[in-house]
Amino acid sequence: MFEDDAALALHALGWIVSDEPRAERLLAMTGLDPDGLRASLGDRATLAAILSFLIAYEADLIACAAALDVKPEALAAAAARLEGNQRMDA
Repeated sequence: MFEDDAALALHALGWIVSDEPRAERLLAMTGLDPDGLRASLGDRATLAAILSFLIAYEADLIACAAALDVKPEALAAAAARLEGNQRMDA
């Protein structure tokens, strides 16, 4: 499931960075700079932080889910698995 969750997080990141103010908010909230973000895209914690960023603001969560053609709950579930709060085979 990690590959699917990672892919979903990366697609969500693509949606996030398509809007400069939203991308800047992500960087501010994660404490990463663009280079740090790029360098850590293979880390579960970074992928979870990307999805958690969306979950923290419902309007973005819903808009991103619609853009990616997934349910908001799928983004939340992926975040939980990446954070280690759910079994990976769940």
